[in-house]
Amino acid sequence: MNLKNIIRVTVLVATVGILAGCSTSTPPTTADTTGAVVIDVRTSEEFAGGHLAGSTNIDINAASFEERISLLDRDGKFFVYCRSGNRSAQAVQRMQTLGFTDVVDLGSVDSASAATGLDVIR
Repeated sequence: MNLKNIIRVTVLVATVGILAGCSTSTPPTTADTTGAVVIDVRTSEEFAGGHLAGSTNIDINAASFEERISLLDRDGKFFVYCRSGNRSAQAVQRMQTLGFTDVVDLGSVDSASAATGLDVIR
């Protein structure tokens, strides 16, 4: 193998490593919601169409998102979900930036229901 090929392989391995580090985490297979706040970050219309029992709706796209999140105890335990897992991942990141330390992304409403055992209320 010549130096050019070694460099190509090294760059490829480094790129794969970096991309693997950027991948989204998979939701836990079981999540104990005892003492936790479960947050649905979808719109109020989506929430009305079906949400986890006992969850609180705080729309990540609403202008009041950070204001409402900031009212919560930063030392509390939080589980966050949405429709597909995209908005919940964004919400978890924003919450961590605000100083929340125990925030778990449950992904979609279906995976959140499976992980927590909470029923979807329609």
